[in-house]
Amino acid sequence: MTMLTPRTPAKLAPPGRSRRERKAAELESRTRLVGERLTAISARSGVQVLQEVDASTAGLTHAEAALRLERHGPNVVAQERAPRWYVRLAKAFWNPFIAVLVFLAAVMYWQDPEDPGVVILSVMVGISGLLRFWQEFRSGRAADALKQLVTTTCAVQRRAGSGSAPTAFEVPMDQVVPGDVVKLAAGDLIPADLRIVTAKDLSVAQAALSGESLPVAKADTRAPDFGRPDTTDPVEADNLALMGTSVTSGTATGVVVATGADTYFGSMAGSLVGERPQTNFDTGVRRVSFLLIRFMLVMVPVVFMINGFTKGDWDEAFLFGIAVAVGLTPEMLPMVVSANLARGAVAMSRRKVVVKRLNAIQNLGAMDVLCTDKTGTLTEDRIVLDRYLDVHGQEDGEVLEYGYLNSHFQTGLKNLMDQAVIDRVDEAEEVVVDARFSMVDEIPFDFARRRMTVVLDRNSVVGDFGRSEHIMITKGAVEEVLDLCTHMTDRGERVELTEQLRWHVTRIAEDNNRQGLRVLAVATRTIDTPRETYSVADEDRLTLVGFLAFLDPPKADTARALQGLSDKGIAVKVVTGDNELVAARVCADVGIDVGQVVLGSGTDGLGDAELRALAARTTVFAKVNPVQKARIVRALQAEGHTVGFLGDGINDAAALRDADVGISVDTAVDIAKESADIILLEKDLTVLEQGVVQGRTTFGNTVKYIKMTASSNFGNVFSVLVASAFIPFQPMLAIMLLVQNLVYDISQLATPWDRMDEEYLRKPRNWDAKGIGRFMVTIGPVSSIFDISMFLIMWHVFEANSTASQSLFQSGWFIEGLLSQTLIVHMIRTRKIPFIQSRASWPVMVMTVLAVLTGLWLPFSPLAPSLGFVALPASYFPWLIGVLLAYCTLTQLVKTWYIRTFNTWL
Repeated sequence: MTMLTPRTPAKLAPPGRSRRERKAAELESRTRLVGERLTAISARSGVQVLQEVDASTAGLTHAEAALRLERHGPNVVAQERAPRWYVRLAKAFWNPFIAVLVFLAAVMYWQDPEDPGVVILSVMVGISGLLRFWQEFRSGRAADALKQLVTTTCAVQRRAGSGSAPTAFEVPMDQVVPGDVVKLAAGDLIPADLRIVTAKDLSVAQAALSGESLPVAKADTRAPDFGRPDTTDPVEADNLALMGTSVTSGTATGVVVATGADTYFGSMAGSLVGERPQTNFDTGVRRVSFLLIRFMLVMVPVVFMINGFTKGDWDEAFLFGIAVAVGLTPEMLPMVVSANLARGAVAMSRRKVVVKRLNAIQNLGAMDVLCTDKTGTLTEDRIVLDRYLDVHGQEDGEVLEYGYLNSHFQTGLKNLMDQAVIDRVDEAEEVVVDARFSMVDEIPFDFARRRMTVVLDRNSVVGDFGRSEHIMITKGAVEEVLDLCTHMTDRGERVELTEQLRWHVTRIAEDNNRQGLRVLAVATRTIDTPRETYSVADEDRLTLVGFLAFLDPPKADTARALQGLSDKGIAVKVVTGDNELVAARVCADVGIDVGQVVLGSGTDGLGDAELRALAARTTVFAKVNPVQKARIVRALQAEGHTVGFLGDGINDAAALRDADVGISVDTAVDIAKESADIILLEKDLTVLEQGVVQGRTTFGNTVKYIKMTASSNFGNVFSVLVASAFIPFQPMLAIMLLVQNLVYDISQLATPWDRMDEEYLRKPRNWDAKGIGRFMVTIGPVSSIFDISMFLIMWHVFEANSTASQSLFQSGWFIEGLLSQTLIVHMIRTRKIPFIQSRASWPVMVMTVLAVLTGLWLPFSPLAPSLGFVALPASYFPWLIGVLLAYCTLTQLVKTWYIRTFNTWL
């Protein structure tokens, strides 16, 4: 009973490797072991397999099934479950900036539990974390709605007891156990890994596992029984039906040999659950966060020491140092990022896109390489008859007529190619089936012969006996049909098929194969002695009529969508499990420069450095398995690319997970949807192009906030250092600095609704921590120039130069500091001239006005005494306007120099 051993974990990867490398090694090892076990089962007879799983064709008893369910567990693959709401809530508050604010609030509370600064910091932390939690919670619920199995039951044959007759039962798929006998029919999902016991005209769609768009014929015999070698790939085994595939035609029974995590499907799925690798977005946020935190750790002690030594009040200096730390921390970054991402998610949902992980929106904007499968993305995911050719490769209506008669009269379930022939004729009305023909018999398709035959009555009188003439029409794989042909039709004449002519017609078929077309041969035979029944032995002495060539055609808008992605700096690479000839043809048709097609097997022996070089120069990879797909993605990432992967099968799941942004569709297999970050309700590259624009807009608005806040806060702290060294009192109270930051940050909540310049959206955008630091130390000191100018104005013009008049000084700097921070938003948000060449959106304009009015109102409001403000004289405001105008002018000049020097802005 080798098949009923308890589950054992896959062999662990050797130590000394990264978690990501170990996970990839585990996936490869477990998948290989499961594959070897299944191919060994494929090589055995059905009787042997039934004995090994301790089952019979009559099925298990209910008692046996219950015991096995308890032993093996439910027939489910490992899936990532969304964390509970309180875990999500905790994670929403887990980031470096909030940690800094919580620490500072705790210190302030420890010093003075009644300090209003504690309340202000608590408000900042609460708003930021709660908004992020709510947005991610809503987005997660929307994604969960897509995770529904199309079919949840299957037909199994079970018995009430050992002597009872077998009965077919519909049971939930998760209750299927090893040894169950499953009944399959057209349209059924295959619930577990099965060894086929009996089959009739069975065809299985395996695109989710293999990437092949056409169904594959299956049978109940071992490969050696038909003189064919055993396969090392369980997907290619003719007598195995694997979980994750579906029946397209025919019927069958199969015995379950593996369930849940022990299936080929489950071996991949189980290795995909766990911590995801750090994405481009995660890495960027972490770098920026720690850059700002390191800067704060340097500046705050300096401010504290200067104020302590110059003022002598170490308690006040300590509180002021905490306020400076808050001023240097872009405390609303998590909230602004969440609002940006949430707005992007809403905008994308209107375009039939569901965002599972909000961070993926920004990764989509940063993406510069898109790896995609072929079927359904570049193509329409349907088979069409592309051409019908005679033996010389010329279009011939007689070939279409014979092909149509074969497809039309067969009684079995018609496959995609049969339907394509019928659709072509129905559209063109080129063939009319009338009383000339009637059905006599058929020889159904099977995987060994790879052809099917119909015998028709031509309804014409022959000789003096009045017997009807029977015509046999055979359609199938070129090699198999040609082996049966002794003649061919050449320009209406029946000629002998010599070796030279056989080579000639074979070359015609191969030429079409090289163009990526699936070719079938059509042959006929007029029966000399008509009878009622025919067999395989009658399929001989055929006359080759010509060929039918089929194509999964490219979508009409694919070329335009690919050009749109290229215009936005995104290189598209096709990574497919399909045939290399088909992939090359389709890619060429949609305008992709194919170059040298690389097979997946060609990557196996390459080292990491070699694969990186190969991936960088290759556009099309074909016949690629799941492990190879994921390795190609990682190789591109190692070259510094932000990689997106679009796929919908289990063979895509590992790559979807490793990519910076995994993209799938709602019709994908469950594990692909689990692994993806973004789910498309339409598998369309045009939708992706729109998503890229939205991602870059989201990214740009986030970077705006960081650069505006970091440079402005840096300028303020630099001003504080100067003021602390030369002014005999605190240049601004700690509570004032906290209020200033709160008003400014709330005004920045409109940033996600701002527009981005068209020029910005044309290139992929990545995090640049070094660039943010350079921006901060270049633009920040500009504000300090005018802060110091306001110090001098308040000191000399308004004589606020003593401890008795410090409130006037502090109130004057508070207003100038807040207004300069708020107005400079319009200078920094664009590389153009603000208000003239580029205007902010109306939400940004409204929030700017509200922030300015709030800043002007506070010194005159009822809150002024408790915050330490005093009313300012009317003569202050002309000076304020002059300082702000000069500030904007100089900032524009510095911006122009910065763009010319570093060739970048946001």
